[in-house]
Amino acid sequence: MKQRIVALIGSVPSAAMVRRRAAVGLAAATAFAALTALGARVQFHLPFTPVPVTGQVFCVLLAGCVLGARLGFVSQVEYLAAGAAGLPVFAFGGGPTALLGPTGGYLVGFPIAALVVGALLRGRRGRGAGGRMAACLCGVAVIYIFGGAWYALWCAATGAGVEIAAIAGQSVVPFIAVDVPKAGLAAALAPTLRSRLSFD
Repeated sequence: MKQRIVALIGSVPSAAMVRRRAAVGLAAATAFAALTALGARVQFHLPFTPVPVTGQVFCVLLAGCVLGARLGFVSQVEYLAAGAAGLPVFAFGGGPTALLGPTGGYLVGFPIAALVVGALLRGRRGRGAGGRMAACLCGVAVIYIFGGAWYALWCAATGAGVEIAAIAGQSVVPFIAVDVPKAGLAAALAPTLRSRLSFD
């Protein structure tokens, strides 16, 4: 009985351990926010849409896979907060007006996508290669939903029209071919990065 009590007490994390894990988690979230900002600098502009191809989606998916739902969400909220505060971390610079541009919906979708990816990977079954890939693809879908919906509103507000095929052809379809490989890469790299972190 005494041994069981000692083992139970030993398994309870100390206050110092909890503080350390919280600090590590926050630092990791901030690092992923910075990584997403760097991903925005990786840009390729298509001639038929104002929405650029960037490295942000990969960073968002990786954040969800590695950090989990809560910290993945926090990392992208930090990223949005930095951009909204005026730091030039978005593809089109920074400041509140950048959130109102054609890519504003994608940006708002980033925290939700990271949250969804992390939530889907909670538990051992979701940690397999197939589970990670499926979760990342769901994250991509979330980004497309937010991005496409906002892009349609932006087009309506600017008088560019809201024909569904045109909206999809400018805000979703061209990016599938690059975002699916990003999802695969994030799913493949996540276990190695996650193993170096000691929180869940």
